[in-house]
Amino acid sequence: MPTYRLTLCYDGTRYDGWQKQGNTPKTIQQRLEAALSEALSQPVEAAGSGRTDAGVHARAQTASFRAETALSCGEILSALRGRLPEDIGAVSLEEAPPRFHARLNCKGKTYIYRIWNSESPNVFERRYLHFQPEPLDLDAMRKAAECLAGRHDFSAFCANPRLKKSAVRTLRPVVIERLGEEVRLRMTGSGFLYNMARIIAGTLLQVGLGLLDAAALPGILASGDRALAGPTAPAKGLTLWEVFY
Repeated sequence: MPTYRLTLCYDGTRYDGWQKQGNTPKTIQQRLEAALSEALSQPVEAAGSGRTDAGVHARAQTASFRAETALSCGEILSALRGRLPEDIGAVSLEEAPPRFHARLNCKGKTYIYRIWNSESPNVFERRYLHFQPEPLDLDAMRKAAECLAGRHDFSAFCANPRLKKSAVRTLRPVVIERLGEEVRLRMTGSGFLYNMARIIAGTLLQVGLGLLDAAALPGILASGDRALAGPTAPAKGLTLWEVFY
């Protein structure tokens, strides 16, 4: 049975995250599997590269699935696009090696957190930005982020206190840049723990607002204590930007 690799984009505003759940039908995975099953006239299960949280968006989420069909990739893609809602987009589809798995073969991801750092409104992008009107000290944020680069135990930046697997991840230097009135945090790593990208963003925002000293970050990271890190930044500012294989 052939294996397929699918690239998706989606606006996560009205969904309860990627992963299908028994208590809600509003997940990206459920909508995708329903559309694939209808398009291919057979039950289809899809695996994603990772679980984006409720309200988080994706520019390029990767999914894999297996199906027996005479349809070409182009025909499957066309049929899928006609069945997905307008806030979930099928970008590309290709046949993959038989053992390809979107999650198990993933080597890393990039997340971007977008902050609208202005008192002026931004009505048309309000679903994709965290609004922070007070001035941010980007130099202090960059200084604080330096200690996060490298291979570390990121337990202090994980919202799952009962995590049974290793919390060790490798993070590239966090890129913090201003684009007019927008501030962007680019985080690239080997993997991300539950809420990790949003907790990093929330902690760096605390530094930028002068509510947390940049010098405190190494100690917070070493402590492994979630209570010492900053708040979890709102989901709507976060986008899964790229997945690496």
